[in-house]
Amino acid sequence: MQSSTTSSSGGAVRYVQADWLSAHIFNPLVRTFTGWGISLYGSRILAVRGRASGQVRTTVVNPLDHAGARYLVAPRGTTQWVRNLRVSQTAELRLGRHRETVHATELADADKIQVLRAYLRRWRWEVGQFFQGVGPDAPDSELARIAPEYPVFRLAPPGSPRAAR
Repeated sequence: MQSSTTSSSGGAVRYVQADWLSAHIFNPLVRTFTGWGISLYGSRILAVRGRASGQVRTTVVNPLDHAGARYLVAPRGTTQWVRNLRVSQTAELRLGRHRETVHATELADADKIQVLRAYLRRWRWEVGQFFQGVGPDAPDSELARIAPEYPVFRLAPPGSPRAAR
């Protein structure tokens, strides 16, 4: 895993590049099954318009249902899909032929704590390596400390009251 913490604006931005095994074996395998309509533990293909190219870009994600809402968490930090979603605020979640358009609203750091805890409870076995040793049973203060490094988006149908928040 390669990690980078610099941005063009000079601020610190966390990004962890996928390792070889994930990039060449695991992620393509999950993408293939998800594309066929077989969700592996909740997997979906996120399709979002590129902020510079305008072309639709796709990646496999794990949407989280928590406290009556749905979220996307970026365990590897500020990835390209995060940057694209920040600009477009609209994306498509795909499972086989099923397409669902969603509006994404990024959460403030203070609002991420319980979402990160729930995400780690569900997917720690898969993404724990990206969370600096912090697990689902960590105190709120520890989750608050790492929250700025993990973008989190609330998903809602376009035009819904939740999309406007």
